[in-house]
Formats: sequence, structure tokens, C-alpha cells
Amino acid sequence: MSGEGDTVASVVRQWRAVHPELNTGPMEVIGRINRCSALLQQAEDAPLRRAGLSRAEFDLLGALRRTGHELTPSELARETFSSGAAVTKRLKQLTERGLIERRGDTRDRRVAHLRLTDAGRDLVDGILPEQLAYETAVLSVLAPEGQDHLAALLGDLLSRLEGRTGSVHT
Repeated sequence: MSGEGDTVASVVRQWRAVHPELNTGPMEVIGRINRCSALLQQAEDAPLRRAGLSRAEFDLLGALRRTGHELTPSELARETFSSGAAVTKRLKQLTERGLIERRGDTRDRRVAHLRLTDAGRDLVDGILPEQLAYETAVLSVLAPEGQDHLAALLGDLLSRLEGRTGSVHT
């Protein structure tokens, strides 16, 4: 078992004592992914909190910034893996803050087209470098080849979980 000193190693040792017949290998991987995710999210959310944004709000702003064009609320929901209701609520707040502008569709009044305001673009562009610098620092404990290998392994796992290369059955 790798990572003898991390919190997941301790949990796995406890489970092995209670159920020595069970294979705890999956727990070592999934548990560490979950624990890393929680710790990374905490640190990465600090610049967002300073800007008065939630992770979900930043994801909406980021989707508009990285696509480089207007999106409808349903397109934003797909881009951010969010429900339509959640996107609607966040868009209202972001519009009230002057970070997003709405434009009605000329053919269908029920459709709104959304884009970043200059303030929204500046906010995203100000936060992103700080987040990337943090991610670079965190990953610096791994050699570049290790980072590439980890990225490839996680990409394979994510593709499988997203159903792109077949389904995961229990």
C-alpha cells in the first residue's frame, strides 16, 4: 500500500483489521481521489470567496469565458454539468452583480443569450492565473512525467465514468 502516512492509509488499515477478507485496494484509490479533491477544492475556492463567488458561479463565468461566445442557459447547464434550475438562480445573481448580460433571441422570446460583461471577463481573467499558480505549486511534488502519467490515468477513469468508453457496472 502506498501513502503509508496519509489519512486514507489509516482508514484502510482499520478496515483491514475489521474485514481482512475484503480487498481494500479500490478504497485506496477512490478514497485518495476524494480526499485530494476536497483539499484542493478548499484551497482553490479561497480566491473565489475573496471575489464573492461560489465555485458554481465561477464555473458559469468560466464557461462563458473559455467558449468565447454567447451561450443559452441550457447550453451553460450542459457545459457546467448543472441543473437548469441551479443555473437560472446563479445567472440571476451574476446578472445582478453586473458580471453577465442577457440578450433576448430575436426569433424566440423564451430564449436568452448570455455573455460576460467587461467586469465579468476581468474577474475571470484575474482569478484564473492565481488558481493555475496554486495548481502548479501543488503538482510540483510530482515530476513532469508523473504529472503526465497521472493526468492520463485520471483521463481514462473519467472517460469511463462519463460513459464515453463503456459503462461501469456494479
